Amino acid sequence: MNEKYNVYLVSDSTGETLDRIFLSLKSQFANFDYVKKEFAFIRTEQQIDKIIKECNKIENSIILYTIVETKLAKYLASQSENFSVPCFGVLGNLILSFSKLLNQKAIHKPSAQHVLDEDYYKRIEAIQFTMSHDDGKKVDDINNADVVLLGVSRTSKTPTSIYLANRGYKTVNIPLVLDQKIPEDLYSNTTSCIVGLVADPERLSDIRRNRVAIMQDQNLKEYTDLESIKKEVENSKKLFKKNSWPVIDVTRRSVEETAASILKIIEIKKNK
Repeated sequence: MNEKYNVYLVSDSTGETLDRIFLSLKSQFANFDYVKKEFAFIRTEQQIDKIIKECNKIENSIILYTIVETKLAKYLASQSENFSVPCFGVLGNLILSFSKLLNQKAIHKPSAQHVLDEDYYKRIEAIQFTMSHDDGKKVDDINNADVVLLGVSRTSKTPTSIYLANRGYKTVNIPLVLDQKIPEDLYSNTTSCIVGLVADPERLSDIRRNRVAIMQDQNLKEYTDLESIKKEVENSKKLFKKNSWPVIDVTRRSVEETAASILKIIEIKKNK
């Protein structure tokens, strides 16, 4: 039986970066049993002492940290060593290496990535735009979108749109419903990146049945009917092909993977 580890994520900021890094790290180990505890805005030696004290009481403790203030990072590393607690700095060596490469000192300022710069306001604007254009709403200004996602119901249009918005891309998502026309502006749109999303009909049928069960609505037989879904997907593929819009099959893709493919399409479109 595998041992359970106690993973302490210690950050001098929000901890968002560290959490994402740990997510990537743990995905590489199939039998990693753990309990995660997060500590954000750790800025003093007293706070670190409390964490070390807790780690020392619990077996199989591991510390991962992103602390950019050099003195505090060294203190955490030395205290961990004193109490034989495995401790790994995630950004330390990278910042040092970059400092040497750029031939300049790092500022070592906590939360520096959260500065209210132009990119920050661009993301906020993109999120507001995307939320107000979700599920086919407000298509009159569709030419202002960076990305337009098309797809039948349950092809991850909304979560993908929100992910792209957080990356600073104004995104519109439009559901493809039988006998319902899409905006005419799409056919002449040359500024937005228009992408079609498809999925395996059987997978869609399963997802839709689960949704209907939650909604407790039994009047949606066509919505979950496999043959009807096959027709929906086939019609969507014909639409995408007719207009030369790139297509992504989201059946076995996470939202992040789908978004990465869309960003690649955007890059290719820019370089044409």
